[in-house]
Amino acid sequence: MQMALTLQSWNHSYFLRYVSSSLIIFHSLREKKKGKSLEIIKAMKTVLPWTTIWIVISWYGSNIGVLLLNKYLLSNCGFKFPIFLTMCHMLACSLLSYVAIAWLKVVPMQTIGSIKQFGKIAGLSLVFCFSVVLGNVSLRYLPVSFNQAIGATTPFFTAVFAYLMMKKMETWVTYATLIPVVAGVVIASGAEPSFHLFGFIMCVSATAARASKSVLQAILLSSEEEKLNSMNLLMYMAPIAVTILLPATVMMERNVISITVGLARKDMRIVYYLIFNSSLAYFVNLTNFLVTKHTSALTLQVLGNAKGAVAVVVSIIIFKNPVSFMGMLGYSLTVFGVFLYSETKKGNK
Repeated sequence: MQMALTLQSWNHSYFLRYVSSSLIIFHSLREKKKGKSLEIIKAMKTVLPWTTIWIVISWYGSNIGVLLLNKYLLSNCGFKFPIFLTMCHMLACSLLSYVAIAWLKVVPMQTIGSIKQFGKIAGLSLVFCFSVVLGNVSLRYLPVSFNQAIGATTPFFTAVFAYLMMKKMETWVTYATLIPVVAGVVIASGAEPSFHLFGFIMCVSATAARASKSVLQAILLSSEEEKLNSMNLLMYMAPIAVTILLPATVMMERNVISITVGLARKDMRIVYYLIFNSSLAYFVNLTNFLVTKHTSALTLQVLGNAKGAVAVVVSIIIFKNPVSFMGMLGYSLTVFGVFLYSETKKGNK
């Protein structure tokens, strides 16, 4: 009897030791596996620049979002006030730029050093307003896909204005790459089912104004004392733009407040659309600055061309505007020309 109890006790003790040993081994294996998982996660963080990826996604989302929402507001909501819409954008940029720089310290604040520098910034603001308003006007008449095709010709106008204003000559190879840029838009225009002459003129004018602004900025703010980063420049340009756009709105869009209030009474969402759209307009500039900071110039060019293509595809899916094979071929030719232009410019540096 005593021997049986001793044997039972031994078996019980052995079982407990076996279980405890198994638990220790299981725990150690689990910790080891957990350690490996943490190592893999750390390696992924090292290999994949997640910050840059999220910035690029935000850049795409804000750019495409504001473009599509502009089109929706101006074409589908009965809200036909591009000047007032641009003023809302500039007002949001004024407020959010100050908050980002003065309070959140996104970038160091730069100050305007002279009345002469302020005058130059005011001149840039005028051209900036002109380009944005014309671009918004064109969206009332043209589909986003065709709008983007015309907008892709910016390098052509930049080269033209650089020669006219700065007497800056490019190599013949660089000028040759602009041929497919222009030819693509000519093909797309001839094949565009929703072509509208006034909208086309407005879009071309907006693209030319955007190109002239970049050349003017290089001329007017060329000295090291006057150079401002894009965020500080926006902070000073946006309030000036509001003061320009306010009287223009009063004179050219007199019934904007009463009509907007009437639309809001029928559907309050239009107010939310305007607020969200105006905020997105600021984030377009913020994410553009951050993408420039976190990527190379070549990467920025490639991402910019791809962004236009994504905007075209998304707009066709959402608005279901008709497109032709020749129209898409023309747009592709323009994008290819822009890529060649970027490559030759990079090679000439």
